Amino acid sequence: MEEQENLLTETVIHYWGKTREEEYYKQQGIRASHSLYTSPRGLSLFTRSWLPISTAPPRGILCMVHGYGNDISWTFQSTAIFLAQMGFACYAIDIEGHGRSQGLKAYVPNVDLVVQDCLSFFNFIKQDPEFHGLPSFLYGESMGGAICLLIHLANPRGFDGAILVAPMCKISENMKPRWPIPEILSFVAKFLPTLPIVPTADVLSKSIKVEEKKIIGVMNPMRYKGKPRLGTVLELLRVTDYLSQRLCDISIPFIVLHGSADVVTDPNVSRALYEEANSEDKTIKIYDGMMHSLLFGETDENIEIVRGDILAWLNDRCQAN
Repeated sequence: MEEQENLLTETVIHYWGKTREEEYYKQQGIRASHSLYTSPRGLSLFTRSWLPISTAPPRGILCMVHGYGNDISWTFQSTAIFLAQMGFACYAIDIEGHGRSQGLKAYVPNVDLVVQDCLSFFNFIKQDPEFHGLPSFLYGESMGGAICLLIHLANPRGFDGAILVAPMCKISENMKPRWPIPEILSFVAKFLPTLPIVPTADVLSKSIKVEEKKIIGVMNPMRYKGKPRLGTVLELLRVTDYLSQRLCDISIPFIVLHGSADVVTDPNVSRALYEEANSEDKTIKIYDGMMHSLLFGETDENIEIVRGDILAWLNDRCQAN
């Protein structure tokens, strides 16, 4: 873990360029920090916060979860920085096997344990006296969206709402290996669950529309670049199958945002979530022609549209400062 901390302090390239983190956050009008959190099962997990610079209390708390193979220190920060500028306290965690957290890279043998890690950290944050009485919201991208729904199912009254960006409630058929490969891989996974051999299209190239932004995405030093591990893929298939059967049990207020041209996660499943969820307060936004990476990989104009919809949804549920 000391080596990971050294890597953090020595890194000179960020998605925004070579400006040091402290200086960049100051330029953006926010304050930010990072720390290590030890989960109840003993895992050392890397966390970040992005907070309004104002002395007034934040408008609400955003508890944020990243997607598969991603982390919270690269382009994921852009949305958290924006929301902090808008007055929200944002907290995020690198899940097991991702970013600077403990675990074999991109190996997630049990998503249920990851859900408990996240829930423990977010509850720890919400206990801060500074945040007493503030509304708290889950925010998840892709696999992180699925984890947010699982957090809600594990603690139905724990959060006041959820922002689900291209949630992985089901893996797109375009990204799944064809028969008989899944059956063969399932057998091999019983003996070699960490083996990175699952044949699938490169997620990054299928997620980002703007070519220049693909280059930035590839530059992320913490991004997992190998093939998906057998155990992780089987676990994600299990979890998404479970979620698709429990859409009717979702009761949290939510907004789900998805691009119509997303070939990584299926926008039709987001439509099903909207139709089947038991939530009285639910909103869906399907963006024509947009791809999986709605908040980084699209044109700046498209990103502003998506950000505007998220902010409007939050504004309707939070007091202005």
